[in-house]
Amino acid sequence: MKIAVDAMGGDFAPKAIVEGVMSAITEFPDTEFQLYGKESEIKKYLTTEKNIKIIHTDEKIESDDEPVRAIRRKKEASMVLAAKAVKEGEADAVFSAGNTGALLAAGLFIVGRIKNVERPGLMTTMPVMGDPEGGFDFIDMGANADNKPEHIAQYAVLASYYAENVRGIKKPRVALLNNGAEATKGSELTKATYELLSQTADINFVGNIEARDLLTGQADVVVTDGFTGNAVLKATEGTAMSLMSVLKKSILGSGLKGKIGALLLKDALRQVKKELDYSSHGGAVLFGLKAPVVKTHGSTGPEAVHHTIRQIHTMHESHVIPDLVAYFEEEKVADNAE
Repeated sequence: MKIAVDAMGGDFAPKAIVEGVMSAITEFPDTEFQLYGKESEIKKYLTTEKNIKIIHTDEKIESDDEPVRAIRRKKEASMVLAAKAVKEGEADAVFSAGNTGALLAAGLFIVGRIKNVERPGLMTTMPVMGDPEGGFDFIDMGANADNKPEHIAQYAVLASYYAENVRGIKKPRVALLNNGAEATKGSELTKATYELLSQTADINFVGNIEARDLLTGQADVVVTDGFTGNAVLKATEGTAMSLMSVLKKSILGSGLKGKIGALLLKDALRQVKKELDYSSHGGAVLFGLKAPVVKTHGSTGPEAVHHTIRQIHTMHESHVIPDLVAYFEEEKVADNAE
């Protein structure tokens, strides 16, 4: 396969991006990495040029650029060129750690939606406490601030395909994020969505889930509107960072006994940090497009880049996108026949 990489996107680009690619290249010798960006900067961090193709450009999209305007005006930006490579069939997927809004715009306007998918959603795999290898797929994380029940029902189908084909979960359990477990709870949107999900035959809908239960492993897929999803994601990230900060300050401020205790608990604390870090599952996928468009955090390091490349490779091998294209096209044909 061929992955188009925005080598200039992110806080530590191109160093972190290229080093992550170098780490992944030995694991995936069947993959060509197309690195879009300033050639002289990219070459500083190459340890091999095997399966590497550099497409030089001096232009990049900055973190504070207005997304849609940047995509339209910066036609030679590394992110835009990477997305165009996918559209033109020169690459199979695009990956960036740059401006999230710009990547969403590039995915929608350049790569394009799967036919009959109304609103692609941003999805990531979140951790489950007590199970470092587990997790749940959370969609939408903020691609759409306003959603209809039909959009969220499509998210359920999209994420179920991902959970089953990419993560290997048979008959994944789908839950709707709500302010109560009862079917009668929630806003007009969540109540209408609950009813629609209950009637969707191609998913294993298990009902509502409350925010406090997200990390307990009660569902394999959790769906919500983009506004709520983004707020919950940031609250979860903030809580995790605050927890680790409080632990560190408490240990360092408790004298010799605390430091000795920290030394004895070093492995356990490292395990806690690992469980709270969802980057080991890869990046966030703008799901519902004709090809994988994957985003990692702007401050990502080489290890997270490697994880994301593994995720993209697995998506390609699983044929999840072609399967979704067939599903939504056949679904529309069936609706028209009725």
